[in-house]
Amino acid sequence: MSAHALDKDLDALAASARAALVREIDASGAWAADPVWREAFEQVPRHLFVPYYYVGVMGGHERRWGESADPRTREAWVRGAYVDAPLATRLRDGELVSSSSQPSLMAMMLTELRVRDGDRVLEIGAGTGYNAALLAHRLGNDDLVTTIDLDTDITEAARRHLAAAGYRPVVVTGDGARGVPERAPFDRIIATCTLPSIPRAWLAQCRPGARILTPLATGLIALTVHDTGQDTGHAEGRFLHTPAYFVPLRGSERSDAEPAHLGGVPRRARESELFRFLLALTHGSLEPQEAYALWEREGQPRRERYGITVRGESEWAWLDEPEGPYAWPLR
Repeated sequence: MSAHALDKDLDALAASARAALVREIDASGAWAADPVWREAFEQVPRHLFVPYYYVGVMGGHERRWGESADPRTREAWVRGAYVDAPLATRLRDGELVSSSSQPSLMAMMLTELRVRDGDRVLEIGAGTGYNAALLAHRLGNDDLVTTIDLDTDITEAARRHLAAAGYRPVVVTGDGARGVPERAPFDRIIATCTLPSIPRAWLAQCRPGARILTPLATGLIALTVHDTGQDTGHAEGRFLHTPAYFVPLRGSERSDAEPAHLGGVPRRARESELFRFLLALTHGSLEPQEAYALWEREGQPRRERYGITVRGESEWAWLDEPEGPYAWPLR
């Protein structure tokens, strides 16, 4: 069989697998609030953004590669590219450096970003470029989308993937915590890496009313930027209901938390995702035993009851109300 025929077979397989993924995301309700995202996921070919990725095997990782000489390996690569799961795309000394996020989670986050026609969007964490392509497709104007990543090899690869898929948003190499001031102001900022706090540079580069969506403390926080009429930034919002685990932001704003010592905390709490979220949110402010007492006293609160306020140099997390009895500084 000729190489051209093989390519046609893989293209057909990719189209079929992509359609199945779209049906799966549709059934999950991820974009129910903004179904326009369905068309973006139907049209943007994820496999072009993951020419290779790694799958866990006994004793390490195995690379699946679209240029493999083995047709069965190429088929497995295409099928895997359209599974609703995150894909490890870069490893360094055995550590995950970059990944392509789970498509249904991406769809939910893009829907929660509440993008409007004409919005200028900044993405923190270019990754493979797939998310930037979805944004560019939705907005119909590549110049409205800016994406940034710290590593040159990641941004260069993202540019190649985007060009192969027919998209050319602005790809910047730099520290995402500092934003991209030369491309500001932004109406929306979305991060695909987790942070310990909200960088002030983002607020300074946003228009009043802008929305920021970022992973933080194993959750997703959605903030609205307010116009205070002063130089100090002000943003506030609540966590979404879903858990979220992303690669940490690498750069000036990253801080590595020490693991909490959970002696005296009952096993059912230690194994609860909601309690682990509270531990991450209050790290450095509450001892685990104090966090457990609060968690039980308040009825094991869900993520949506928590929020974050950024005002000037102050930044704090809270339960139920920004000025209520339960609040913890983030920095």
